[in-house]
Amino acid sequence: MLLVLSSHSCYRSQVRAGVRWDMANSGGEDLRIQEGESFLYFAYGSNLLTERIHLRNPSAVFCSVARLQDFKLDFGNPQGKTSETWHGGIATIFESPGDEVWGVVWKMNKSNLSSLDKQEGVKSGMYIPIEVNVSTQEGKEITCRSYQMSNYERVPPSPQYKKAIKRPG
Repeated sequence: MLLVLSSHSCYRSQVRAGVRWDMANSGGEDLRIQEGESFLYFAYGSNLLTERIHLRNPSAVFCSVARLQDFKLDFGNPQGKTSETWHGGIATIFESPGDEVWGVVWKMNKSNLSSLDKQEGVKSGMYIPIEVNVSTQEGKEITCRSYQMSNYERVPPSPQYKKAIKRPG
């Protein structure tokens, strides 16, 4: 599968290409946050895209490219239900020793936490929020919120979903 990661440079370069655009437009924000006002979100899949994350979460500011160690990217449908938006499998992560997932870290206002949860279908049980430790390109270890699909069936991603998550910027 093209987008499943271990140490494939193909995906890294695609993420980095998108991040260069983000850095030029957001200033590449510092990872330090003021407790109580913001949180860090590790994104993979369609939330790599600036325009996608900003649809419901306008406070999202790019922080860094990051690597999630001992996890693997997969695609599927939660509870066997087909995605009405993407018409195929959507991204999730699962624990897999020795593998890694590359993504981006967004700094977001806590006021957008409920909209992010809604976007990820937390209330309906589609995804569950998890806490993950990621490594930035600069070698910093940080803790972020992320999401993991619950009770999913493996399904390949649709061509339009693959195109969206591979597209830079």
